[in-house]
Amino acid sequence: MLYRGRWIDRLLPAQCLLCAAIAPGPLDLCAGCIAELPALEPGCLRCGLPLASGRAAGCGACLAHPPRFSACLAAFAYGFPVRELILRFKRPGGELAAGRALSALLAARIAALPHERRAGRVLVPMPLHRRSLIRRGFNQAERIARVLGRELQLPVDATLARREREGREQKSLDAAARRANLRGAFSARGCTGAKLVIVDDVMTTGASADALAGVLLDAGAAQIDVWCLARAL
Repeated sequence: MLYRGRWIDRLLPAQCLLCAAIAPGPLDLCAGCIAELPALEPGCLRCGLPLASGRAAGCGACLAHPPRFSACLAAFAYGFPVRELILRFKRPGGELAAGRALSALLAARIAALPHERRAGRVLVPMPLHRRSLIRRGFNQAERIARVLGRELQLPVDATLARREREGREQKSLDAAARRANLRGAFSARGCTGAKLVIVDDVMTTGASADALAGVLLDAGAAQIDVWCLARAL
C-alpha cells in the first residue's frame, strides 16, 4: 500500500466505516472489510468492463464504437458495500473519510500499473456545474484526484475543464439520452500535448467521460485515460 501510518492512527485508531470494528490504519476500514470489497476483475482495457475471456484490448462495444478516452481503470464494481460508501461520500456535507479510503485503495491499484501507464499524467477531476457544487459543498471527483495526486506524486489541474451547463440528472437516462444530455456540457482549454487522466467516482455508461474526453482532445490533449473508484456493471 502507498499510504503510510501516522502516530495518531496508532494512538487513537478509528472505527471501520462498515462494521465499526477497530481500524488500526489510516483508512477507516478494517482489513476484513477491505478484503470483502468487490474488486473489479480485469477486462476491457478501454472501458473497464469485465470480460468472460479476461483482459482484452477492447470489448465488442469498444471495438465497434471506440470511446474517445484510451483506457479506463476502476478499482471496484459498483455494488455493495462500495456503492453505499460512495453515496455516503457524495451526500451534501459528505462523509469524507469514505472517499479518502476508497481513493487510497484506487491509488494502490494504479501504483501497480506499468510505469508508462501513469508517468507524466495530469489529473483532471470531472467538473461539476456551479449549482451542483453549491448544493453538495464540494466536488467529489476533485477530492479523489487530490488523494491520487498526493499518493502517486502526480499533478492535479481542476482548471483545464469546466461544466458549462447542468442538464438533466444522468442516472435517470438511458445511454442514448445520456449522450444527448451531455452535448455542449463541457469546455476545456490549455491542454496542448498533455497526457490527461479524467478522475471520477463512478463510471456508468461512460458517456460523461467520453464527452469530456472529446473536448479535452479538441483542446489539444495528446491522450486521455479514466481512473475512477467504481464501474457499474
